[in-house]
Amino acid sequence: MRMEILDWPFRGTDALAAGIVTPHRLRTDFEPVHRNVYIPRGQKLTPVTRAVAAWLWSGRTATLAGLSAAALHRTAWIDDWLPAELNRRSRDKARGIILHSDTLDEYETCVRDGIRLTTPARTAFDVGRRNGLTTAVIRLDALTHATGLKVADVELLAERHRGARGLVQLRRALHLTDGGAESPYETKARLVLVGGGLPRPQTQIEVLNDWGAVMARIDMGWEEWKVGVEFDGAQHWTDPAQRTRDMDRLAELDSRDWTVIRVSADMLPHRPHVVVARTRGALVAAGCPL
Repeated sequence: MRMEILDWPFRGTDALAAGIVTPHRLRTDFEPVHRNVYIPRGQKLTPVTRAVAAWLWSGRTATLAGLSAAALHRTAWIDDWLPAELNRRSRDKARGIILHSDTLDEYETCVRDGIRLTTPARTAFDVGRRNGLTTAVIRLDALTHATGLKVADVELLAERHRGARGLVQLRRALHLTDGGAESPYETKARLVLVGGGLPRPQTQIEVLNDWGAVMARIDMGWEEWKVGVEFDGAQHWTDPAQRTRDMDRLAELDSRDWTVIRVSADMLPHRPHVVVARTRGALVAAGCPL
């Protein structure tokens, strides 16, 4: 009778010692992702399993950091192909793993599922200083949405680590962070609006029907002026049922005097001025003193 590996990734030596696999099965049914770390053959790593594999490669001694810590905090929008990140003193290298050697205070780490990783605040401190402002805000939005991270906690870390690289970007990114964003494109749309000189929008605005129940939720906007901005993902155009629901919903919002500006993925990088101009025009028409 063939025994199955229930949890992966796993350390080959552990599985062999426990009698869960034979050497032959380890070679044929599983493939190594790092030295002595295996996954079922043909499986693809996710940000979480990639992080766990890297931690196992370290002998369970490293601290997950950066995007790997964010993944274990259940942060969304992390690409599967991005390398794992570990914080450890040893500088031995492995393909697909980025090593950091930062000194972490005890209050900057926590344990989740038996794995040591940086806290949400320390994770935000790390990811918010890298890869450019837009990417930093996208990652901080996602981390805040997943964990309820408080910006003040990250600002406190920035004060304690004066002189660290990237603090100027981190502070700008924290100022722009909003955990209400539910996709990277929503974050990008918000940044386009703010970068175009418009007031900072509120996110996830709930619109109630005549009985006080939520009949619609708008990605972002200005409730006082009843102007909203929404990002249209591919499903809004390719799924007929979704398209019908959108049309009904927009009709309901229109009946309640809402003006909703629709934004597509193509508009954000190529025609941001159109997004800003249309939104500005709607706000001015509603009486907003711009």
